[in-house]
Amino acid sequence: MSHLDRLRAVFRTALNLSADTHVDRLEYRGIPQWDSLAHMALIAAMEDEFSIIIDTDDMIDMSSFAKAGELLEKHGIGAAAV
Repeated sequence: MSHLDRLRAVFRTALNLSADTHVDRLEYRGIPQWDSLAHMALIAAMEDEFSIIIDTDDMIDMSSFAKAGELLEKHGIGAAAV
């Protein structure tokens, strides 16, 4: 499974989305499920899945699926090709 597929799965699980939901264009607060509480759950799920620690500035900056991919790349995980 590619890093992007893993990231998609994390988004779907953390945001309680169906397995066939397209997440590549999701943006923070773009759907009701991605509110501030879900954002923190998503951050925690990403940290667990990819064994990284996301700092506060990156938490705030992560405003979309694409930004999440960029964040993984910043941590050395090749997932920025969104």
